[in-house]
Amino acid sequence: MSDAPADTLDARGLYCPEPVMLLHNKVRELAAGQVLEVLATDPSTERDIPKFCQFLGHELLIHTATEGEFRYLIRKAGAA
Repeated sequence: MSDAPADTLDARGLYCPEPVMLLHNKVRELAAGQVLEVLATDPSTERDIPKFCQFLGHELLIHTATEGEFRYLIRKAGAA
């Protein structure tokens, strides 16, 4: 299974709750096991995105923070 993103959600410049709302919609478009890259600038995503993944069973592969920008790689749940 590849960790290469199938798609990217650019939520930079958006504030809570928009990044997670957009993430929820974008994840629905992916097949189980596909990876989504999320880019954000809202610090609340550091709390919200891991909780989103935990609650819905998605795998948070990467979470990095560099100079006020946050990057996440999320594998959609449901892959066998």
